[in-house]
Amino acid sequence: MKTKLIHLSLLASLTIGSLFAQEKTTVTAKNSDISDNLDLRAVATVFGDAKDLEDFERRLNDPKTQISNLDLNNDNYVDYLRVIETVEGNVHLVVVQAVLEKDVFQDVATIEVERDRNNQVQVQVVGDVYMYGANYIYEPVYVHTPVIYTTFWVSNYRPYYSSWYWGYYPSYYYYWNPFPIFRYRNHIHVHINFGHSYHYVTHRRCAAVYNNYYGRRGNGYERRYPNRSFAHRNAGYSNRYELDSRRNISSPRNRSEITSNSPRGNRETRAIEGSSPRTRPETSSPRNNGTRENSGTRVTTENRGNSPRVSNENRGNSPRVTTENRGRNEGPRSNGGREFSENRNKSPRDRGTVSSSGNRGNSEYRGGSSRGNSQPRNSAPRGNSNSRGSEGRGNGRG
Repeated sequence: MKTKLIHLSLLASLTIGSLFAQEKTTVTAKNSDISDNLDLRAVATVFGDAKDLEDFERRLNDPKTQISNLDLNNDNYVDYLRVIETVEGNVHLVVVQAVLEKDVFQDVATIEVERDRNNQVQVQVVGDVYMYGANYIYEPVYVHTPVIYTTFWVSNYRPYYSSWYWGYYPSYYYYWNPFPIFRYRNHIHVHINFGHSYHYVTHRRCAAVYNNYYGRRGNGYERRYPNRSFAHRNAGYSNRYELDSRRNISSPRNRSEITSNSPRGNRETRAIEGSSPRTRPETSSPRNNGTRENSGTRVTTENRGNSPRVSNENRGNSPRVTTENRGRNEGPRSNGGREFSENRNKSPRDRGTVSSSGNRGNSEYRGGSSRGNSQPRNSAPRGNSNSRGSEGRGNGRG
């Protein structure tokens, strides 16, 4: 009886201990977030490549490149991104909005372009605070001055305002389904020009201009889901950059990292390495060197790793002659056997090259003379080629 009580008490203590252990929770960063569906570095790349804001909007929504992966209205189609602009002084505030429904928009990001007193243009791509958290800012540094800069500070400038809306889109645009997050990450890195630099900063240059615009921002998704802001989605993280630093996500930051991690690049490397032994025999073409033709080195080079190819090219020729040909220059060869040896030693590429030359038979007999062939060097090449062909056919029958 006492033993049973001891066992019951031990079981009860283990159960209570496990319950307390289950109450302990560990806060970890999520593997995916709404903000993962639009990389602001890709937006900065597209902005630098565009010739004007209309072209910028077209590139953002190009179904061929699929820069955006946002589906905020959950209709299983990527949302169209429209572009509007507001101008204040030397600052152009370019706003990217997702079109969710009729007259319902959600600000996603802003591109803030400012020209200072020295006529230097500064650009900041800023994620919307609801989508990306506070002060999620990238400053792109372009290798060449973008053409789009020349369109901003001109006389009689009219701010751009997209003419497209829900259900009315340009002819180039069509719906596409969003990627899974992990696939979008791999896809979008191809469209980020890592020749440029993208500096993450936390200071907003045009904060005053944005504050004047803030009351007019599109927040249709935010009003519908006020508890889905970045602060609610990711408690303990201020913005997307801090979230990325805590997640196990490999995000390449330059072109070399993409090349080293690209499976396609590895396949190309393997193809080059695999084909390099095949190009070495072509580099030392035995066709132009009569002396090297007769050396054992040439036969060994042609024979290296290509025996299946040689046996396939031995069309209609006697296996006995093939054996003599592959004997690594052991013992004398007859003139006819040597002629067929020359034909069989050529790779498909070499044979195509040799056939284009008119005096292939002469070169073969010259090679035979260095091997001790007693036939005169200046024998008629045309007759020799005919006899060689007839011998080849005879050997094939015999």
